[in-house]
Amino acid sequence: MQSGVKVNQILKRSSPGSKGQQFRALAAEAAGCVRCSAMCGRSAVLSELNGPTDARVMFIGEAPGRKGADRTRIPFSGDQSGKNFDRFLASIGLKRSEIFITSAALCNPRSSSGANRRPTAQELRNCSSFLRRTIELINPRVIVTLGGVALEALRLVQYHELTLKSDAAKFCTWDDRVLIPLYHPSPQVLITSRDERAQLRDYKLVQRAIRGQAFTKRASRNQSKRPGINH
Repeated sequence: MQSGVKVNQILKRSSPGSKGQQFRALAAEAAGCVRCSAMCGRSAVLSELNGPTDARVMFIGEAPGRKGADRTRIPFSGDQSGKNFDRFLASIGLKRSEIFITSAALCNPRSSSGANRRPTAQELRNCSSFLRRTIELINPRVIVTLGGVALEALRLVQYHELTLKSDAAKFCTWDDRVLIPLYHPSPQVLITSRDERAQLRDYKLVQRAIRGQAFTKRASRNQSKRPGINH
């Protein structure tokens, strides 16, 4: 019987409707997207390199950086923002293998000089369906936005009135999930808006949210085992 269960689990994982195949189909659609004329020469950063599809924590950034994810194909890697992000994760013992990372805009937006630029409102709208479907598919219990653009992008998926200025490093609720708006880990932000000490303190909230979700899950599972309780 035990071997039969394992076979069934394998078949379930490899079935046409499995989460993995659904994600690969979504990534392929994003790779072929040509909605943004200014980005048609670049490809979307969305693949298995973004993280596990069963992650309970999702981080959402602004867009792939020219020297970072646009080159490495791994969100928040290859540049100083990625190094800062890794350091903040390590401060709370969180590994990349435990999280899923995506962006408000999946392709790298550049100015005429070739430098990184902020995604336009239209580019965010063009990418919002990919963000919505990624969230629905991964189904994280905790979402952490990194910067104001990411928080703004969530508003296009489901309306909220949160702002980075008022709600940074606070526990919020969005789409029946825990949402924690944080500042972006870029060197510029660390200098002008939120220094390293403050950001390290902010990430403690992420740690608390993860622990809280784990406790809630265990409590719910234990409660369901008690006799005489109907659900």
